[in-house]
Amino acid sequence: MEKKVKALLDTITFLVFLFFDFVDVVLCVAYELLDKLFEAKPFPCYCGKKLETKELSETLFWRKNVFRKMGFLSFGRKICEAVKKRDDGNRGEVVNRWSDCGCDSCVSWMKKSNQKLHVVVKEFPQVNSEDGPREEATTENVIFLHGFLSSSSYWTHSVFKYLSEPLNHQIYRYFAVDLLGFGKSPKPNDCLYTLNDHVEMIHKSVISAYELSSFHLVAHSMGCNIALALAAKYPKFVKSVTLVAPPYFSDSNDETSSSMALNTVARKTLWPPLAFGKSVMTWYEHVGRFFCFLICKNHTTWERIFKLFTQTRELNFMVVDLTRHTHHSAWHSMHNVICGGSKFMDDYVGILINAKVKVWVIHGDQDLTVPLDCSNNLKMKFPQLKLIIVQNVDHGTVIFHRKRDFVKSLQHIWATS
Repeated sequence: MEKKVKALLDTITFLVFLFFDFVDVVLCVAYELLDKLFEAKPFPCYCGKKLETKELSETLFWRKNVFRKMGFLSFGRKICEAVKKRDDGNRGEVVNRWSDCGCDSCVSWMKKSNQKLHVVVKEFPQVNSEDGPREEATTENVIFLHGFLSSSSYWTHSVFKYLSEPLNHQIYRYFAVDLLGFGKSPKPNDCLYTLNDHVEMIHKSVISAYELSSFHLVAHSMGCNIALALAAKYPKFVKSVTLVAPPYFSDSNDETSSSMALNTVARKTLWPPLAFGKSVMTWYEHVGRFFCFLICKNHTTWERIFKLFTQTRELNFMVVDLTRHTHHSAWHSMHNVICGGSKFMDDYVGILINAKVKVWVIHGDQDLTVPLDCSNNLKMKFPQLKLIIVQNVDHGTVIFHRKRDFVKSLQHIWATS
């Protein structure tokens, strides 16, 4: 009986994703046509020939599509080739894609010539004791990096309110960053959102802008890959690295690492609904863009509707963060950072180990988004790492259901580093 039920579910799953294969091919032609009509310089999709560059993930190109292989794109593209690109004199300017949101918040970054990430800074002023000025305190800097479809609010609404005032002649200065393409940070359309792109913007917006000579790193989920890349580039600056639920998928073969990451964090499944949505948005470039066109482009309207139905003035920051990105930024970050970035993780951790940088890993044993095996495998590969397994928590509750304990763990890590 169980075999029959499994066979039935497998058949339904196959048919559903076969349908999405067809829809994605149709939308590929439709978007190519619309991009030529509405954009001076359209960005090409990944349905064509693979580009030879190490920074791009293989998963962008080898996502199989039955109808694409059958040549369904050829007829549609002949129609597209007959349509001339729009030329309105804006070829040298940075413009929003027609399918992206055009509200003041989402386009404000285009008005700045020197683009930087949105950074929230929290620091405690140095105070004098009752006996007079206290001796000179040292400053410790901590950079917080959020995960996929999130923002600096992930940290400001959780750990920031539990961070204590300066102790033991040390002043802590905290930086919560909106990663490139998310939250209130720039979302450029001429960017591929590779690990290097994210690292360069953090250096420009935080390390260089605030003249940091040393810092601790705390990262969650996708932010862990960026944190390791940043730390490996500046190992002499880094005092400690804390990774929460890192998506580690290392393998001897680079392409296998990327495919392992894709099939683990976004495998094709119909249940639960969140996993189904993630698989559709990750495997289907044009279907994903369609949903972003419906939801992200109109996020202000949806927010008003939610406020009306929930009778609240302010929405939960997690709900807001889900739409504060473009399809271009989310699509490339998922593939180039989470999937493609996995092939660099061993090298990055090796650099930190050799530089004697303390690396701590915290993971919930009930995490279904990034399985605990990721951290266990990382610990097996690099025994020097410190692994903390937290019982009865998942990908989000590893922080949100134990904020005080999490902050205590961070303070202990910083003190011992």
